[in-house]
Amino acid sequence: MSQINTQQMGRLLAAGSKDMIDGVIDTLAALNALHFIEYDGSDDGFSLGTPKEEAETVGKSLSKLRSAASLVDVSGPQKPVSASKVRSELDGSLPGAVESLLEKSTQLDTVENRLSSLSEEADVLELLSSLTLDVELLFGYSELSSFVGTVTDLDIAEKITSDSLFFDGLSNKTKVIAVFVRNSDSNDTQSLLNESGFQAINVPTNLQGNAIQLLSEVREQISSLSAEKSSLSMEIDSWTSEFGSSLVCGLELLEREHDVLTAPVKVAVSEHAFFIDGWIEMSRSEEIQSALSESCLYTEVSPFVMKAGGGGHGHSDHSHHQEMPPISYQNRKISKPMELLTDAVGRPAYGRIDPTLFMFVTYPIFFGMMLGDMAYGLITISLGALIMSRAGSNEMMNLGGKFLIYIGIGTFGFGYLYAEFAGWEIIHPHHHNPAEALSFLYPDAALSSSNNYHAWHKSLPFGIELAYPFHRVTTNLEDLIILTIYLGFIHIIFGRLIGFRDVLFYGTDHGHVGLLAAFFEHGVWIVLLIGGFMFSYGYLGPDEAESMMLPGAIIALSAVVLLIWTLYNYHGIPLAISLILAPIEAIGMMPSVISYVRLFAVGIVGVKIAETGNMLWDPMKDTLADTGSVDILLFPVFFVGWLLVQLFAWGLGVFSPNIHAARLHFVEWMRQYYDSSGEVFLPFGFRTRHVEVE
Repeated sequence: MSQINTQQMGRLLAAGSKDMIDGVIDTLAALNALHFIEYDGSDDGFSLGTPKEEAETVGKSLSKLRSAASLVDVSGPQKPVSASKVRSELDGSLPGAVESLLEKSTQLDTVENRLSSLSEEADVLELLSSLTLDVELLFGYSELSSFVGTVTDLDIAEKITSDSLFFDGLSNKTKVIAVFVRNSDSNDTQSLLNESGFQAINVPTNLQGNAIQLLSEVREQISSLSAEKSSLSMEIDSWTSEFGSSLVCGLELLEREHDVLTAPVKVAVSEHAFFIDGWIEMSRSEEIQSALSESCLYTEVSPFVMKAGGGGHGHSDHSHHQEMPPISYQNRKISKPMELLTDAVGRPAYGRIDPTLFMFVTYPIFFGMMLGDMAYGLITISLGALIMSRAGSNEMMNLGGKFLIYIGIGTFGFGYLYAEFAGWEIIHPHHHNPAEALSFLYPDAALSSSNNYHAWHKSLPFGIELAYPFHRVTTNLEDLIILTIYLGFIHIIFGRLIGFRDVLFYGTDHGHVGLLAAFFEHGVWIVLLIGGFMFSYGYLGPDEAESMMLPGAIIALSAVVLLIWTLYNYHGIPLAISLILAPIEAIGMMPSVISYVRLFAVGIVGVKIAETGNMLWDPMKDTLADTGSVDILLFPVFFVGWLLVQLFAWGLGVFSPNIHAARLHFVEWMRQYYDSSGEVFLPFGFRTRHVEVE
């Protein structure tokens, strides 16, 4: 099947003797091919299967390993290891090591809790140590009310009644007081203290004796416990280095075994038979049926046939609703990293166009147009290669590294087209800079000052100007703005054409399908875009283009009228509301197209940031021109400053263009046609991550 579609799916039905169910599940696990439709228990004579007896034992072991994994930061081995080796560790030293880790973790928690409690106690005792009273004398009187705390008013002693006992001290510039009054004077004293910023101290009731001596004892305990905490932390770190890889592998193997042991709960069983239902990729149909033939008495695979208009929600006709299969991507290699982008939005509905392959082309182009610098491209490519080299069996890291390489290639390619390196223009008509050393890459352009330093230049209809090199910061600035608008116009129309195809063959979520529905759902928008372009170009373009204004206006207004009918007839919106809503939505298409100007704006901002760093070299150049020499000690200062600005510009350049490139795809483009209701295809079985599949 074409790479622009997801895989064709089929429904697998399999049945056999109940005593063969274990063999069937083992086969399915090895195949990693069936997306279970779990039995709901609704058929007479059938019930849910029961897990194997070993499931409880494996579950307990798995729970302990999961608890251990949550305590330490572990990573798997660089290369997958054999299942027999992992099983040997599970039967040998790993369980004991896990128990040891759990004990150490419990001890560490106890020590940390005790340290926290003692630290609070030490803070209180440090305040109380400034008073000349033993701790037990600060509370516990029946005829007296005691107030122990801190105040902000240093003259509080003068305000307290003479019928009280008053003690004060100073701890780290904090005023500490202890006031004892008759119970009858308690409320008045409390009011005076509140006016002085009184904050009560929670005096420990379990301590007796001198606060200074008690503080010394607490600090000794804190020191001892801190040493114990450090020792336990080091032991856990040592444990992680020794057993971390084994823990990850053991966890993966036990999860596999647990999945197999509990899989019967997804299967319908009777007294003597079992029945399995699920989705498979049709490309593996023969392989799966052949593998199941030894343990199943009956297997049948039915290719899924989508009913026209049946993929939606059936708003207008509930008979249109059809159970949809999960979505499995095509087996890709080169463009696979772009599946990360598609999954960020959600998988396409079954039968719809998969945008992954298109984004493989357009995403690096959009990103490269914005960042567009050979130096930054090389850095991005290098970072991607570094991540891939350290990915090991981590598929996500591997795909992320490839993604960086792709956008890095786009950045380098446009950097060459723009003739830019680290924010410098390689061929600059007015200023000299270090990047001019690369001018040999543009031998014809360097000699073509009469042609704005272009080796090649072409004027095309509709105001399109193409050139090589393309000086986006200077002579071709306005040309780039026009190109980005045209790019947005084409990109959005392309999205509408995809939507046209989807509705033509598979219908809308309202159950409408066919050529007429496709035209009103998507064709009308294409007509609107074309009419709007003709009118805009006739109004803003050269004098000879004025003849396009009237036809463009007529086409655009006709599209608005058709859009009113679309909203009324195909979306069920009342006519009065459609008359208001259609013009608003039509006008809303304009900002979608203009939004692509960010391909110009974001890039120019990045260039200006890099130029700011490059200006750090100007003082050195001026000194060299005036005196013929420079202070060698200034060189590292300027170099470090320049390098920091460049790294900031590159980091911002990788972050910001990614956001804007994603927005242009996810918001402006995909909303024109995309249905992200597809369910992810999750086959039962195992793939090698850290442990080889047996």
